[in-house]
Amino acid sequence: MMTRKFRFYERHSVEEYYLYDPDTGELSGWQRQGETLEEIEPMEGWISPRLDIRFGLERGVLQLYRPDGERFATYVELMEQREQEHQRAEQEHQRAEQEYQRAESLAERLRALGIDPEEV
Repeated sequence: MMTRKFRFYERHSVEEYYLYDPDTGELSGWQRQGETLEEIEPMEGWISPRLDIRFGLERGVLQLYRPDGERFATYVELMEQREQEHQRAEQEHQRAEQEYQRAESLAERLRALGIDPEEV
């Protein structure tokens, strides 16, 4: 299956082709040289001419670095960040709801005292 896929990409002039196996930590890459895709050796530290990203392996785990040198966040890191942002938004919503309830309570007290809160 992978050979067929590789040949398809080679035949259709793909400039770069990368394979990463997270189970084994193996990273392979090929770059177009004329009519064929030629293996990139070594892949560790390779900077893609097309994507301008650097490939690295740290303890067998693929790391990708942006053109500015910063590491791209992993899927797990992105999901954790998303969850933290969701929790922060929920806390803000709860605080706003509490403030609204407090304002309503104070308005009721003013009305009970015969004061229109809209005129204060």
